[in-house]
Amino acid sequence: MSLLVLGTVAFDTIETEFGKAEKILGGAATFTCITSSYFINSNILSIVGYDFPEKHIELLEKHNINLKGLDIHKTEKTFFWSGKYHKDMNIRDTIDTQLNVLNHFNPTIPNEINNPDFLMLGNVIPTVQLKVFDQIAKKPKLVAMDTMNLWIDNCYDDLVKIIKKVDLLMINDQEIQELHNVQNVDLAISKTFELGLEYIIVKMGSDGALLVSRTGEKFKCPAVQIDKVIDPTGAGDSFAGGFMGYIASKNNWSFESLKKAVCWGTVMASYCVENFGTKNIIQLNEGAYKKRYSSLTNKIMS
Repeated sequence: MSLLVLGTVAFDTIETEFGKAEKILGGAATFTCITSSYFINSNILSIVGYDFPEKHIELLEKHNINLKGLDIHKTEKTFFWSGKYHKDMNIRDTIDTQLNVLNHFNPTIPNEINNPDFLMLGNVIPTVQLKVFDQIAKKPKLVAMDTMNLWIDNCYDDLVKIIKKVDLLMINDQEIQELHNVQNVDLAISKTFELGLEYIIVKMGSDGALLVSRTGEKFKCPAVQIDKVIDPTGAGDSFAGGFMGYIASKNNWSFESLKKAVCWGTVMASYCVENFGTKNIIQLNEGAYKKRYSSLTNKIMS
């Protein structure tokens, strides 16, 4: 089974109360492809600049990520973001954003990867998500997407257009309320299903994640309890990688399979936040992450 992941590959500078990491590897597609690599070999669709170092290319290749869809711009620099988190890590300040190559991101899917069984439309501007979806030669078995409040505020009409085309939406609790300008998550979920989705995953930070189906099935997965959150950047994208990687590896998107995938996404996100950037997720131990998964699922069953 094949998985195609659309998203950004970036440099991040991140500061939290635990320190500062300068110009480290980041981006939605990076986190998603790396965490999905523990289940399946994925195909990336993204863009970087001439300044993107060979060591990062080698890292992605080490995780068996197909880079045929990674465009390297000859004259522009890689997308850069800098942010500082408050003690409450749900709050952060953006220090600097340099779009660079994203000003030229007009992705064309190479023919050799343009028949994915599963498609993850990562958190990029909805016009790009629409462009990629419309290029797909054949409708994948499951199409998922992520979004954020920036697109709700600035690209609402295009965001609604792409939501209407996909099967599954990943969104956090505050964003889904903002999407419909309501103060109740359950009402927001109900209104979002009116756009034609089959499934919604509402990410709730330390309260875990909620999976809901169009037919009314629900599954609540608690967050993994960890000792210290060092850096929450990329947690949602790591969740997406664990989720879609598992689904693609099993070629099964029944509700029972989706429940297991939510648990795997939660596990991958928990590893991500334990260190800056991708530092933790690039070296996961199979025995350790399977043990963490078992502990989580045992907690749900007890």
